[in-house]
Amino acid sequence: MTVPTWRPMRPDDLPAVVALADRIHVAHPEQPAVFAERLALHAEGCFVLAAPARVAGYAVSHPWTFGAPPALDTLLGALPERSDTYYIHDVALDPAMRGTGAAAAIVARIVAHARTLALPHVSLVAVNGTAPFWRRHGFAPCDAPDLAAKLTTYGDDAVLMLRPLPSTDAH
Repeated sequence: MTVPTWRPMRPDDLPAVVALADRIHVAHPEQPAVFAERLALHAEGCFVLAAPARVAGYAVSHPWTFGAPPALDTLLGALPERSDTYYIHDVALDPAMRGTGAAAAIVARIVAHARTLALPHVSLVAVNGTAPFWRRHGFAPCDAPDLAAKLTTYGDDAVLMLRPLPSTDAH
């Protein structure tokens, strides 16, 4: 049995990524163009969990502006010239892959990539009851009263979360 591994996302993965997203995020569908644009804007932050003959998961992330999470199902147009956070748009796994450590592995890879960009933190909007998972990976909820209305577009349980990235230069 071949163990699925994370690898960089390629354009030819997009149909499988969209199909998986459609199965997992029924309440939050996104157009294929959203995934294609994120891949085009920051391929370094896009990954798939490659299993034999299928995509068993995906992750999409990119530099962004803290406190302004992109609206769901919306094209960005461009990344900000001056980013101050590394934003995780989505990490999704086929239900059969949950509990395998695959999600923890990609979170570690994303955080390592964010450190190479010298950004002060990684941020995300936790949805569908995933805040406990993100807490286990060093993320904490942020108080964001100005974003309350926007966060509800992600779902009633949406939580803006942040993980600081301390400088590795400190001794």
